[in-house]
Amino acid sequence: MQALILTDAMRFNLEDIPTPKPGPGEVLVAIKACGICGSDVHGMDGSTGRRRPPIVMGHEAAGTIAAVGPGVTAWQADERVTFDSTIYCGQCEHCRRGEVNLCHHRRVLGVSCEDYRQPGAFADYVVVPERILYRLPENLSFAEAALIEPFTIAFHAVRRHAAQLNDSALIIGCGMIGLALLQTARLAGYGRIVAVDTAHDRLQQARNLGVDDAVNSADGHSLDVLLKLTGGRGFDHVFEAVGVAATVDLALRAARKGGGVTLVGNVTPQVPLPLQVVVTRELSIYGSCASAGEYPACLDMMARGKISAKPLLSAVAPLREGPAWFDRLYRREPGLLKVILTPDAAS
Repeated sequence: MQALILTDAMRFNLEDIPTPKPGPGEVLVAIKACGICGSDVHGMDGSTGRRRPPIVMGHEAAGTIAAVGPGVTAWQADERVTFDSTIYCGQCEHCRRGEVNLCHHRRVLGVSCEDYRQPGAFADYVVVPERILYRLPENLSFAEAALIEPFTIAFHAVRRHAAQLNDSALIIGCGMIGLALLQTARLAGYGRIVAVDTAHDRLQQARNLGVDDAVNSADGHSLDVLLKLTGGRGFDHVFEAVGVAATVDLALRAARKGGGVTLVGNVTPQVPLPLQVVVTRELSIYGSCASAGEYPACLDMMARGKISAKPLLSAVAPLREGPAWFDRLYRREPGLLKVILTPDAAS
């Protein structure tokens, strides 16, 4: 099969490698669409330590079942499926509690780090455990289904803190996760939603999705603007979807007294914490990692048009063009948000 391999920092090769075979409890999926995630783009230069070459990246994907391994009876060849990006064991303490995103033996597709190496879906085929598979509604395209994973992350984030009806929400970062949060926060009960970013095109996308206000933070005065929008009070809840020092600091300072902040972005492993802001304003801080069971609900809502991936899709391209698209995304080309690669088009 063909696979797009990160062979060195910032370098990809499309190579022929052996097609994997499913073992007991596993399924071989023929990939039809795989999204380039922001974590792949950030990781390709080696800065995160979670994309160590050589590795086949890719974890936002959908396709059809090509073969099943021994003991698999619930799935048949040619079924249309998507799958969780997290491979969980299903047996540890956290898995038994339904906290599969916190599994003691958790692996993520397309990640190679100090602890493990797990091949991803920028390839003709990938093997996954049957327990992370989900059937696709008939009216969902493979490209749309490949974007379910970011929506599950957004829904998991809004579920970390229960919104009171008509609460105000601030979303910092209008990348894929941030724009998914705009849609999911509204469904979760937030009444007024404000978005922050430094890119005009992404703020315009937020406006297109119905955000109440969009604030550009490039000039360094965004906190004053945000507090003015709330009459000096601050927001009931803030979702931080970037993960760098400046945006985390803004998130904490823009929350109202007694409010909450959910940290979703994690581009940098460490950021300074304005401790007095957190303590004296009695803020609640929530970490949010991946998803934990949100796939069925997200698939149903997307199939019924309650959430939509189509406005977030910038391009669909064959796998052989992957290196060029990665480069364009890495350079933050204006107007580019989500790119889907289609392995079957590369052959």
